[in-house]
Amino acid sequence: MTEGWRQCGRWLIDCKVLPVDHRVVWPSAVVFDLAQALRDGVLLCQLLHNLSPGSIDLKDINFRPQMSQFLCLKNIRTFLKVCHDKFGLRNCDLFDPFDLFDVRDFGKVIAALSKVSYHNIAQTKGIRPFPSEDTAENDDDIYRSLEELADEHDLGENDTYDVPCEEDDIYEDIIKVENQQPMIRYMQKMGMTEDDKRNCCLLEIRETEDRYYRTLEDIKTYYMIPLKQILSVQEISTIFINLEELIKVHFNFLRTIELSVMSGGSTIGQVFLDYKEKLLIYGEYCSHIEYSQKTLDQLIATREDVRTKLEECSLKVQEGKFKLQDLLVIPMQRVLKYHLLLKELLSHTADSPERQTLKEALDAMQDLAMYINEVKRDKETLKKISEFQNSIENLQVNLEEFGRPKIDGELKVRSMVNQAKQDRYLFLFDKVVIVCKRRGYNYELKEIIELLCHKMSDDPMNNKDVKKWSYGFFLIHLQGKQGFQFFCKTEEMKRKWMEQFEMAMSNIKPDKANANHHNFQMFTFDKTTNCKACKMFLRGTFYQGYFCSRCGVGVHKECLETIHACKIGGSTDDVDSLITVSGPKMVAVQNYFGNPAPPGKPVLTFQKDDVIELLRGDPNSQWWEGRLLLTKKSGYFPSSSVEPCPVEPLVIRSDYSKYPWFAGNVERPQADNLLKGHVSGTYLIRERPAEAERFAISIKFNDEVKHIKVVEKNNWIHITEAKKFESLLELVEYYQTHSLKESFKQLDTTLKYPYKSRTGRSSSSSSSNTPRAPVLRASTSLARTRPLPSGQCSRHDR
Repeated sequence: MTEGWRQCGRWLIDCKVLPVDHRVVWPSAVVFDLAQALRDGVLLCQLLHNLSPGSIDLKDINFRPQMSQFLCLKNIRTFLKVCHDKFGLRNCDLFDPFDLFDVRDFGKVIAALSKVSYHNIAQTKGIRPFPSEDTAENDDDIYRSLEELADEHDLGENDTYDVPCEEDDIYEDIIKVENQQPMIRYMQKMGMTEDDKRNCCLLEIRETEDRYYRTLEDIKTYYMIPLKQILSVQEISTIFINLEELIKVHFNFLRTIELSVMSGGSTIGQVFLDYKEKLLIYGEYCSHIEYSQKTLDQLIATREDVRTKLEECSLKVQEGKFKLQDLLVIPMQRVLKYHLLLKELLSHTADSPERQTLKEALDAMQDLAMYINEVKRDKETLKKISEFQNSIENLQVNLEEFGRPKIDGELKVRSMVNQAKQDRYLFLFDKVVIVCKRRGYNYELKEIIELLCHKMSDDPMNNKDVKKWSYGFFLIHLQGKQGFQFFCKTEEMKRKWMEQFEMAMSNIKPDKANANHHNFQMFTFDKTTNCKACKMFLRGTFYQGYFCSRCGVGVHKECLETIHACKIGGSTDDVDSLITVSGPKMVAVQNYFGNPAPPGKPVLTFQKDDVIELLRGDPNSQWWEGRLLLTKKSGYFPSSSVEPCPVEPLVIRSDYSKYPWFAGNVERPQADNLLKGHVSGTYLIRERPAEAERFAISIKFNDEVKHIKVVEKNNWIHITEAKKFESLLELVEYYQTHSLKESFKQLDTTLKYPYKSRTGRSSSSSSSNTPRAPVLRASTSLARTRPLPSGQCSRHDR
C-alpha cells in the first residue's frame, strides 16, 4: 500500500511538473520533501498551466520567489483562485495559503490536489488520478509536526526547477558547422600544428556567426512577417522583442568578422572589442525572452489560427525540425557563447602580436555575458518591487529608490518608545526596512527605517528562551534616537534575517566607501557606465555600483579600494582650501527649491532668511554643502544664494509663520470658524501660549472640526506616545502621508490641505502655489540619483 503523498508526487511527475528523478520518488523520501517542493507555489501554478494552458496568466507567477514570503503566498493564492474560478473547486475543497506555506495542514493540500486530479480537465490528459484504492490509511499522522520542519528549512535550500532541458542540444544542431568536420578529423590524424588549430578556431567563429545570422533572418522571414497577418503589433513585439535590431547589428558584425578572418584573423580581437557596446541590446532581449516564450505558449493553447500558422511556418525552416520556441532561445545562447569561442582561440594563439588584444576581447565578452545576466535579474527584481509597491497601503515613496529587496516576512517588533511586542510584516531593502501591519492580503505601512542611521546588534539573552518568537536582535540608532528590537520565530530564522541585514548594511555603508579620499554611495547610472578602476561594465539597470559625490567616478563595490585617489578630495591643497570648520553660519538671501540642481549631489532647499550651517565650501566653487538649522537637513546649494550672518545667532527660534498650515495664536472657537466650510482633511496648526501644550492641530473631518493637542516632553514632540518626533515640522510631514487613525481610530484622514491654501469653500485641493513644510520623506534622503552623503543621517527617522 502506498501513502497518498507518494501517489501525489508520482501524479505531479506524470503531469510534467516534477522531473522524473525528483527526490519524492527516492526510497528514502519523506513527506516533507514534497511539501518543500510545493511551498513557494510555483509548481502548483505550473501544474494548472500544464493541465489547462491559458487557465492561468503566467505573468502572475513569480518563478523565483525564494527569501520572499510575500511572493510565495501570492503564488499560492493565484493557484487557489484559478482552482475556484476555472476548475470549479469549492472553497471547502481548498486550503488556506498558510496551510501550505507554513505546512500547518499539508493533508488539506494533498486532498485539494486529489480533487484536481479527478477533475475532467485533468482526466482528458489520460493521467491516472490519486489516491487509488490501495492507498495506505491514517495518512493524517504523517502530516503532523511538518510545521516545525518548515521553520527549520529555507525555501531556497533545494532548487526544484532544474528540470533537464534540450536548449543546448538545439543550439548545437542549428549552429554547428558540418562542412569543416572531415577536414578537422583529417588534420588531427595527420597532426595539427598550433597555427592549424588557430585557423580552425577562426573558421568556427566565422561559420557559426554566418549560421547564426541566417537563423535570425529565417525567424524574421518565415515567422515574424507571416504572423503579423494574425497577431497584434503588441503581440508581435512581445514575442520577437528587438529581433530586427539584432539582425541589423549582426549583418555588420558578420561582415567585419569575415574581413578579419580573410586577412589572417590578426584583428579579430579588436572586432569583438569594437562591438562590445553594440551587443548591449541583448540585455533587452534576454530579459524579455521568458515572457516571450510564455506569451507564445498561451497563444498556441488558446488560438487555432496561431497553431495552424506556426505549423505552416515551421515547414519552411530546417524542414520543420524546430519550433519557433526553440529558435527564439538561440540569440540568448549565442551571445553567451562568444567568450567560449575566444577562449579557445586564445589558447592556440601563443606569443602572437594580437594575443593581448584577444585577451582583452575575451574579458570584454565575459563582461558582456555578466552584464546581460544582471539585466535579466534586475528585470525580475523590478517586477517583484512593483508587486510590493501595489500591496502596501499609505506608501508615498517609490520602493525602487531603496535598492534591491533582500528578504521579507513576519516578525515581532518592539520599539524603544513603545515597549509592547507587535506583529509586523517586514520588507528589507538595501537602504531601508519597511515595517507594515498585515491587512488580509495587503499591508498597511507603519514605519520606514533608514539603515544608514542604524547599526545592528545581537540579543544573546533572548536566545536562551526555547519559546517561539524569542530569538531577537536590535537595530540601534547611531545618534541615540528611537531604536527597534526584532523577534524571530526560530534561531535559524534569526540567523537568516541578521545575515540579510548585514548584507544590506554592507551595501549602503561599505567599509571602503571613503577610501583614497572618495565619498562613494550606491547609485543608479542612467547610461551604461564602465567602472573607473577595472574598466568593466557596472552591471544591471539600477544601483549598478557606487558614485563618488566629489569627483563623479563610478566603480564596482569590489573596486572601491583599488580606485585612484579622488581628484577633488585627495590632495592636501584641496583639503586646505575647503571650509570645514564646524559652525560658520550663512543666511539665505533668496529662495532655493532645487533648480538648478547640483550635479550628482543631494539638494538642500530653503527659503529666504533661513539660517544654514556651512559644512563644506570651496570659495571658488559654485556649490556648497550645508545644514539647515531649523530642520537639520543637509545637502548642496548654490553658493551665490547665501551670505554670512551679520551676527552669529545665539538661539534659532522656530518660525512657522511662512507655512500655509500655521495659524499663530488662535483659540479653539476661532479655529472652528477658520475651517468651517472647507472640505474634509483641511487643517491648521495653532499656538496655545497659555496652555501646557504649546501647539494643537485642528482638522476638518467630515462635518466636524477635531482638535488634537501636541505634546512636547523630554526633547520629543508627539500626539501619541507610540510615535515621537524631534520637531513640529517632522510631525506635520509624517501625518501628511500617514493617517491619523494610527493614533485616533475614528479619525481616518491625513493632514491633506493646509487651510491657507484653500481660499474658497470649493477651491481645488492643490496647494502647489503656496509654500509647504519641507517634505522629508525617506525618498528625499535616499533618492537613487541624489545619494545621502556617507555617514550622514536624515533627521526624519520613521
